[in-house]
This record gives sequence, structure tokens and C-alpha cells, in this order.
Amino acid sequence: MRLTQWTDYTLRVLMYCAACQEREQPVTISEVAEAHAISRSHLTKIVQQLAAEGLLDTTRGRGGGMRLMKSASEINLGTVVRMTETDFDMVECFNADMNQCRMSGRCRLQSVLGQATQAYLAVLDGLTVADLVDPSFAGGRAAKAAAQPLSWVPGLPVAG
Repeated sequence: MRLTQWTDYTLRVLMYCAACQEREQPVTISEVAEAHAISRSHLTKIVQQLAAEGLLDTTRGRGGGMRLMKSASEINLGTVVRMTETDFDMVECFNADMNQCRMSGRCRLQSVLGQATQAYLAVLDGLTVADLVDPSFAGGRAAKAAAQPLSWVPGLPVAG
């Protein structure tokens, strides 16, 4: 499964804001755009959606910017991915209207890929945005047993 660029950028915005939540001044779109080499206009649309979904508080004008409306530990990754992805149809047989496969009904691929998608989403459901920006994070609640130290995420401000 591959996430869309929209979801990738959405996660980057949330992670950047989470990494900066302790600082006094809000995060700006220009700051995120520069840190990740992303189009400012594209990020503006993403920030508008995140504000409409109640995840970001935005302030216009001089001294304005954006902040998380909830704690990063309250923003579930699975929920964000479901909010931003248009569908999870891995192959055409997932969509009855588009299915032209002649093996439908005799093939287990749809079932197997459906299980894989559910497992993928279950892992994301066990993580929050805070898990993604914590430099001491070791796999989140979903993978404590197989924990391995992670290096700090490139493109995010270093906690100071």
C-alpha cells in the first residue's frame, strides 16, 4: 500500500506542529514548506482541511500560524490516514463497479489483500502523532515487544 502525497504532507504538517508544540510562536506554513521542500500553496489546502477537521487552530496575519488543537498523543494515525485517503482498493476487485476480473469468485486475492489492509490500519490505529515525533519512541503501543530505537525524524525541528 502506498499513501498519497496528500496524506504524506498531512502527516508531515501534524508531526512538525507536534514537534513545535512547546514553543511560544506558532508554526507557519512557510516554515513547514521550507523544511520539507513542499509547495506553500499545496500546504495551505492541507492546513485548511486539518483546521476544518478540528486538528489545527490557525491564526492569520502577522504573528499568526498554526498549532495543534489537541495534544499530539490524542491524534490517532489511523484516523488521519482514513480521513485523507480516498480509498483502500488495492486491486480492481475491491470495487464491484470497476471489477473486470474473470477470476472473481474463484480467487482468494481479494480476501488476502483485505486482511493485509486491515492489519496495516490496525498498526496505524495503535499509534498517535506523538509517537512519530518522540525521539525516545520505541515502536508505540502496538509494537513494544519488538522495540528498536529510532533516530530523530529528518525535517523536524530538534527538540531543545
